[in-house]
This record gives sequence, C-alpha cells and structure tokens, in this order.
Amino acid sequence: MNSLSFDIPALRQAYIDGLTVSQVIEVVLDRIERVGDPGIFIHSENRNALTNRSKELGKFDPGYSPLWGVPFAVKDNIDVAKIPTTAGCPDFTYIPDRDAYSVSGLLKAGAIFVGKTNLDQFATGLVGLRTPFEPPKNAFDPSMIPGGSSSGSAVAVAHGIVSFALGTDTAGSGRIPAALNNVVGLKPTIGAISCSGVVHACRTLDTVSIFSLTVDDAHCVLNAVSGYDHSDPFSRKFSFGEIPSPPPCFRVGVPDRNSRIFFGDEIQAAFFESTLEDIKALGGQILDLDFSPFYEVAEMLYDGAWIAERYAAIEDFIRQNPKSIHPVTYRVINEAEQLTAMDAFRGIYRLAELKRRTQPILDGVDILCVPSTPTLYKTSEVEEDPIGTNSRLGTYTNFVNLLDLCGITVPVSKRSDGLPGSVTLLGCAGSDNYVASIARTLHHGLNVKMGATSHALPPPNPVSSAVQAREIAIGVVGAHMSGMPLNSELLRLGGRFLRQSSTAPEYRLYALAGGPPKKPGLVRSDNGGSINLEIWALPKCNFGRFVESVPLPLGIGTIILESNELVKGFICETKGLEGAEDITAFGGWRNYMNNQNSSVV
Repeated sequence: MNSLSFDIPALRQAYIDGLTVSQVIEVVLDRIERVGDPGIFIHSENRNALTNRSKELGKFDPGYSPLWGVPFAVKDNIDVAKIPTTAGCPDFTYIPDRDAYSVSGLLKAGAIFVGKTNLDQFATGLVGLRTPFEPPKNAFDPSMIPGGSSSGSAVAVAHGIVSFALGTDTAGSGRIPAALNNVVGLKPTIGAISCSGVVHACRTLDTVSIFSLTVDDAHCVLNAVSGYDHSDPFSRKFSFGEIPSPPPCFRVGVPDRNSRIFFGDEIQAAFFESTLEDIKALGGQILDLDFSPFYEVAEMLYDGAWIAERYAAIEDFIRQNPKSIHPVTYRVINEAEQLTAMDAFRGIYRLAELKRRTQPILDGVDILCVPSTPTLYKTSEVEEDPIGTNSRLGTYTNFVNLLDLCGITVPVSKRSDGLPGSVTLLGCAGSDNYVASIARTLHHGLNVKMGATSHALPPPNPVSSAVQAREIAIGVVGAHMSGMPLNSELLRLGGRFLRQSSTAPEYRLYALAGGPPKKPGLVRSDNGGSINLEIWALPKCNFGRFVESVPLPLGIGTIILESNELVKGFICETKGLEGAEDITAFGGWRNYMNNQNSSVV
C-alpha cells in the first residue's frame, strides 16, 4: 500500500478498484511517521479526526466530486474552520469559524484535509527558515533550504504525504519551494482564487498557490477552487476548464546572456541553457530579451509601497507585540516605519512607468521562461546572510505579481550535481491554461520522478480537440498561427489551439502586398492546392470582437477542410490580390515565412 502513488488519477483509479478512504488515511499517517520531519506540519489531524472527515464524503462516485478522497494540506496562513491559524507566529494564533474560500471549494469537491503546514512567518521570505517552529527539511538534501514561504506545503507534496497542498505566493512563495523540492508550483493570475480567509502579506498582490505532483493535478485543483467571490474585492472572473493542446510553435522570451543572473552558479547556468534546448525541441522559438526592466520591477517589491503594505497587514499586532515577531521578519517589515505616504505614491508611479516599458516586451512573446531560482543555497549560507540570500532568490520571482503575470514552476531534468532542476513559465493575466499546456508538455517530455518519490510521471490527461458548446472553430492560415506576430490576438480573446489541419485541395495562397506584418490571402480556386492551417477555438462571446479587427481585403468566411468539414476562417477578396505573390507551392504560410527567413540569412 505504501507504494501507492498519490497523483490524482492514480488515486481515483485505486478507489475505482476498491481502495477505501480508511486505507488512504493509514498511508498518510504512515508516511508522516516514516518521513519523520516535525517541521512540515504546524498542525496535523489525528486518525480520529481524519476518519470523521472521511465519513462526510458519502459514497464514491467516479463521475462526481473530482477530488473525492484526495488528501491535501494547507499553508498555515489560510483558514480551516475550527483549526488554529498561526501564520507562523504562535502569539498571533486565532481559531477561525469558517473555511477560507479556497478550502471550502476543496472540501466541497471531496478532498480530505490532513493538516496545516509550516511557513516563513507572515509569508515573508523565500527561504523556509524564518519560523519559530522547527523548519521543514528539503525533501532531497537536508543541508539545503526547503524554500519559502510555503515550505511545509511543498515538502509535504514532494514526499507524497498528500496529493496537493495550498500555499500563497506574493514574491515567489509558491514557486521557490516547488523548484527546490521537485514539484509543480502553480501561481495563478491574481484574483483567480479568492483570498478570503487568508492572512495577507500584500493584499493587492497575494495569490493562493497550488503545489502538486503534476501540471494536470494542479489544474484539477485550480478548477475546484477558482471562482468569483463577492466578499473579496480583489477577486476576478476567470474560467479555466481543461488544459488545451499545446500549440506547435510558440515564442519564448528569456533573459539574454548579458542579463542572466546566476550569482556565479555555473551549474545552474548550464542547466538553464540545456533546458532551453528541450523547449526548442517542443516548438519553442527562443527570443533573447534584456531583462533589466523586469529586475527593476523586482527590486520594488521590498521597497516603498509594498513593504508598507506588508506592515499594514499586521500593523496592530506588530506594534503591540514586536518581540513576538521573528527577528529577520521584524527587520524586513519594520522598515515601513520610515516610509511616508509620498513614498508609497512614488512607488506606484514608478511601477506604472516600468509597466509601460515591459508591456511591449511581453507583447512580443507568448510566454517568458526563467530559471525558478538563480542559484541554490544551503541552510548554513542563509543563516550567515539571511537578508542577502533571500533577496537573491527573488531575482526571477519578485516582478511577477507586480506585473500581473501568471506562472507555473515545473520540474525538468536534474542539475549536474543531482539536485532538482526547474524552470518557471510566465504569461499575461488570464493565460493560465495556455502556459500550463506548454508546462505540461515540457514536464512529460523529460524523465522526471514526481517529487522525492520513486514514481514516474503518469501519462498526461487526454485532451479533447472538439469545439465546446460556447466556442466557435476558426481556421487561421497566416500571422494568427501559433508563434506568429498576431497569434496574441487570439490568445487575448480566450482562443485555444485545437489541431493542425489542411484545406481541401481547391485553394490558392498569396502573400499580399503591404505590411508589416505580412498577410496571407486565401482564395478558393478551380486550380488550387491543399493549404496547411491551424484550427483554434474561440469563445462565441468574443468572436464578434475578433471579426471586427479583420482588415480589408481579408474577411471571415467558410473554409472547406481536407476532411470536408466546414469551419469559419480567413478568406480574401480577389481585388486584394493586386501586387500579391502566389505562394501556393509552399503549401502554407509557415513554410513560406521559413523560406523567407532562410533567404535573408
């Protein structure tokens, strides 16, 4: 029984095959004892409490309650009714009378709460050591830091004690510990998961994050806990559903060699370069970027407005109980005492300027890929320099929430020294599904074990290429194809890639005069050929907005596919062919553009 994998599909199949919740509870308790790390949990449920919770589940129904019988843990700055919330500070402890919004969603979906996990106090830190309790140990090397602030959540998942765990992420607290413990760390778009029932660090930036063994599991949990919450003024309306198929091509922005920061860690530098080759093999077009503006944003998180926001979150407590605060945490947060309202506004103005500088960079790529951490630290190194090491760990994480990006940290091949390797993929707000589609493909393309367990990754969940009831299929033949300059227009409107296809052999393709960008013209002809295209699904509610942006001589009409299926797609007026180049012989726009690029070189 101890060999049972706790990834969600494996657990569900085991229940279908006759496994009982009581048996799972015994496995959970046995693994807690076997791991023998008292720093993981601040509170853990005993056998009686777990049994009582399991009795509330009712009968297992494979078609209902997607998380039925799945064990999970919760970072101890997130409320679970009648369980103490400490936020890593014993004197701050209170007992909530209701579950946090996110926890409520999990319990309704049938998940079993196992315990509250350790953290950097008040979620202020990326190291996992700023706690008055015994810190959890890194799941791979006890001499290394576990990462924070959601340290216990990441370690619990890495050891397979629970299937998933909730954390929070303001500066990287849901990504750094995931990277250091070889698990997936999903940091959704701000507001996608309500923060009602969360002890805030920075209320305008806080997100509930998810630690899991696979990308599919993380999104299963995301679907259970996301939703619009009227009681949270920062809640936003997003709908996720299943992860789509990854696009065949995508533009990946990465720090160029002059702006990559590894603090002398040559192993990490070589590992990142190697991972970029893996991404290229999946269809990623690597675009080198000067990351200086992102670093400037990152430096703002522990300065001015946002350090004052951390102070505001616990102002009464820190004033009345300064000696109850961890010394390093107090040193960081109490800097706000020296700030004024003018400093806060200056910070807000500066961030607006930097957002204006970074937006064109983000518009030119589909995702960003960064090292999850610039380097790795031993516990002894952090103890010698608690502020400096923590600050350096946030190099590639601190800017993310300030710029309203979503992200997912995904394990990849190990570093050459055997320690976990990880990268983080980032996208603009609301592009969580798109980013996850690439992350899942990257994760499954490499020989990676789940966490610190011996279990190999299970096959990814099957992806449907069918158009949903609230969508409309559209065929794109040119600059709107994946990896092309206008593909972002589809993504911003909620488009998702379905499949590659071809037209019936009765079309001609032209490169129209004008630009940039160059535009194709697809014309039905008696003397035509078959033209490669991509089929995307677009929400019907956004279809009109998409059509509105289509310029003359292009239009949206009906295209016949090689399968005789009819889809809406780009067509061209014959009048627009004046001065155009017939490129039918290339078989598609991508082949034509590749030929153009190679000719230039």
